[in-house]
Amino acid sequence: MSSLNHQSAVAQPGGLILYDGACGFCTRWVHFWEPVLETRGFVLKDLQTAAADGSLEIPSENLLDDILVLTRSGKLISGADAYLYVTRKIWWAWPFYAIFHLPGFNRVLWRGYRWFNRNRYRFSKHCPLPQRANADSEKHSH
Repeated sequence: MSSLNHQSAVAQPGGLILYDGACGFCTRWVHFWEPVLETRGFVLKDLQTAAADGSLEIPSENLLDDILVLTRSGKLISGADAYLYVTRKIWWAWPFYAIFHLPGFNRVLWRGYRWFNRNRYRFSKHCPLPQRANADSEKHSH
């Protein structure tokens, strides 16, 4: 179970977006969208720093499980729901929220998110996830 320092959330008007700072893909894209996010009051912080400075208390084995949004009220939103929360706050991205919030589409979004999250190391050579060892052993077993 994770917990967050509520003062961290209150200090951020839109919320705090917590991402895997060791993943090249994650870091590149979250900072690509940073100007859009900042104008909506979101602040970026990598999960590793948040865990180290005490603003995020989560078991180390679960630290990189999902992207997280810590809302102003202190609510923690994870995974595909984090993307939906943010898109709801951006007027031109709202149609994405409206479509993928629907039950059938939401399942598709979550499945796509889970697949990508498990395989993101394939999109960046700078993302040292444990699954890489599994991928290497599969390569040698053929």
